Amino acid sequence: MNYFATTSQEKTKSINLYYEDFGEGLPVLLIHGWPLSGQMFEYQKQAIIDAGFRCITYDRRGFGRSDKPYAGYDYDTMAQDLRDLIDHLRLNNVTLIGFSMGGGKVARYVGKYGTDKLSKVVFLSSIAPFMLKTDDNPDGVPAETFEEFKDAIKSDRLGFLGDFGKNFVNYDDNKDKISDKQVHFNWNIASHASPKATLDCIDAFGKTDLREDVKKIDIPCLFVHGDADRVVPIDPTAKQGHSLVNDSKLEVIKDAPHGCVFTHTEKVNDILVSFLKS
Repeated sequence: MNYFATTSQEKTKSINLYYEDFGEGLPVLLIHGWPLSGQMFEYQKQAIIDAGFRCITYDRRGFGRSDKPYAGYDYDTMAQDLRDLIDHLRLNNVTLIGFSMGGGKVARYVGKYGTDKLSKVVFLSSIAPFMLKTDDNPDGVPAETFEEFKDAIKSDRLGFLGDFGKNFVNYDDNKDKISDKQVHFNWNIASHASPKATLDCIDAFGKTDLREDVKKIDIPCLFVHGDADRVVPIDPTAKQGHSLVNDSKLEVIKDAPHGCVFTHTEKVNDILVSFLKS
């Protein structure tokens, strides 16, 4: 069944967030990456449900089947959206799994609202805690890279998404692990996102410093990252996050790209289910 929750308003109208809710047991909420939607977790949902958990996915504002407002693509607003969804569903003891940009939302949620409603958190190929290269974050990505992304989207969004989608899964190295049809399907999802949302989110995931947010995590925490990720480098993200969160765990998947959920599905699912059950 299809459901919608409402969050903050734009021009006096509430913004609707599309979500899916399946299974029984302790809740697990999957938060997708840029520029996709909750559909990216097709191969994780069933594994989580089969393991005895309730599995919830939702589409970020501006993406998938959620409303596409003009503004609100910063982490404070998107964390509020997440809080509104958790309240709408009356969730407690929920595990948040944030993929890529979704990991930033997990971090900011904890930074703003704490962990009272949470059980565990997972950062999967996540941008948290800080992607941008600065004097005190020397392993990060240069600001020029994000500006190049934005320029490419402004001039040829669909062409950019095609190239990005292949880099997302290291397609040249993983043709035996992912079909061109799946790559095209991911492109199709991304192509239907709001152009404004696609553009604005780059500043959010590329330039937001979430280091103080992740330091507030006081529940079981797992970082999962591929060592062949060409999109989100592991050092300023998973490895740095692991060093900042007390008693956190780090799982590095050998030869896995950014989109490891598509190319290393069984390994990713085994790691997630093991952590959920631990």
